[in-house]
Amino acid sequence: MGDVLAEGYNVFNTNKSPEGVIKYLGAPQDVIGLIQSGKLGEHILLVRGGTTTFLAPALSMGAIGVITMSGAPESHLGILSREFQTPCVMTAYLTSSDSRYVVGETDDSHFEEIARELDGKRVRLDCTDHEVGRVVLAD
Repeated sequence: MGDVLAEGYNVFNTNKSPEGVIKYLGAPQDVIGLIQSGKLGEHILLVRGGTTTFLAPALSMGAIGVITMSGAPESHLGILSREFQTPCVMTAYLTSSDSRYVVGETDDSHFEEIARELDGKRVRLDCTDHEVGRVVLAD
């Protein structure tokens, strides 16, 4: 399977296994810039949370995969990813770290660590397991 860099909730089962370079999108301007670049289809999108509504235009324009650092499959982004059939791993955590997201208790360092470790890496999303979505380092 390759090295599993991160795991989280699988939003829906799919045999789609998108591969691309992770792009951290921290603000609406980042999404607009990526869409305008014409390179949306080359990236797996990494965002902080499941309520990141500014990602909706990217989903409607053909995003190939999404990773969130918080949120649940029932969240806004989870619902949209199912509607657009975009593979999505939510509340992802690094398999090499003990840090886990806890509602109301997690500080910014958790999110910064994930963004720093994943941004720019070429990965494949594995969303075939009913519960666990995996972020796998691409060969």
